[in-house]
Amino acid sequence: MQLSDPSVLLREISEKQFQAQVRERAELLGWVVFTTWNSRHSPAGEPDLRLVHPGQKRIIWGELKTENGKVSAKQNEAIETLQEAGFEVFIWRPSDQDQIEKVLQGGKDK
Repeated sequence: MQLSDPSVLLREISEKQFQAQVRERAELLGWVVFTTWNSRHSPAGEPDLRLVHPGQKRIIWGELKTENGKVSAKQNEAIETLQEAGFEVFIWRPSDQDQIEKVLQGGKDK
């Protein structure tokens, strides 16, 4: 296995690094990105990112996980609640780069 093997890099990226990448790309595409600064004072399970694009007239939510990260029961509950309210909610992992790009560009790929 080579050091530049993409699958190794995807498995090693932290959630914090991944969030920084998604945030940077979203902001470059005109999204306003909201994150919870301190999750201890937020409802349990709230997704990591709320992205608002005035031009697209969209608000989407993103729960970010490492390649092997698990979605908790509270996170699933929050995601279902947001979806029932009509919001687009995504669970993204580093290997979802193509889907992330499509969604941020204006596609509604779930």
